[in-house]
Amino acid sequence: MIRALIFAPLLFLLVLFALSNPQPVHLGIWPTDYGADLPLSIALLMAGAVAFLLGAVLMWFSLVGARLRARRSEQQVRILEQQVANLQARMAEAEAKPAALTVLTGTAVTTTP
Repeated sequence: MIRALIFAPLLFLLVLFALSNPQPVHLGIWPTDYGADLPLSIALLMAGAVAFLLGAVLMWFSLVGARLRARRSEQQVRILEQQVANLQARMAEAEAKPAALTVLTGTAVTTTP
């Protein structure tokens, strides 16, 4: 619903822009003789669309590096979490073994394995 509330006024402005600029303009590609006569509004909207798409592609390429770093970091976190779990299991196993006998002799404490 919110998209429609935002999209409708923008679409209305776009239609008004296209209707108010029907003058033909000749677009050519230098140094060739290729060209086309288009309404000014269509030419400007096409230029805006091409600029938007180029910007989106450039942004996507710039984010590829960040995504790769994030993926590597996630893999490293999984490895470290697994190491922590292994160490905790080893600690629990060591605590579960029968404790060494502690013998009190006078004031000194002697531990025998």
